[in-house]
Amino acid sequence: MSRYPTVPHVGIGIILFRGADVLLIRRGRPPGAGQWSLPGGRQELGETAGQAARRELLEETGLSCGPLTMVAHADSITRDAAGKIEYHYTILDFAGLYAGGEAIPGDDAAACAWVSPERLGDYALWDEILRVIGVARCVLNVSAAQP
Repeated sequence: MSRYPTVPHVGIGIILFRGADVLLIRRGRPPGAGQWSLPGGRQELGETAGQAARRELLEETGLSCGPLTMVAHADSITRDAAGKIEYHYTILDFAGLYAGGEAIPGDDAAACAWVSPERLGDYALWDEILRVIGVARCVLNVSAAQP
């Protein structure tokens, strides 16, 4: 996406659980380069939101998942030093369970990590990410105490 959009863009986030652990990626490109986040990216013209979620998960991590459920949304609006909107995403967050593959960073992901609930605080995550992970745990009935 180009900087300084004239309209919001649809972003897709994927909350993937393997037991109680959740998959995080370290962003390799702006916006958010170097920050830990959920896998995801921009929906492409002609694909459904669910198709975009599966594509982004595969491109960024090499992983596949079972059924996906849309569990939340978040708005990510980044302003430059002058206050002008530099990036604007409305993010649709899907949750699912790990189905297979080895987590290997690809596309714009610089790293992948399966993170236990008690270690999420070590990753300096955006508050909205923590919120949607919590919602996803409830919707999918994934206990933070699962092995």
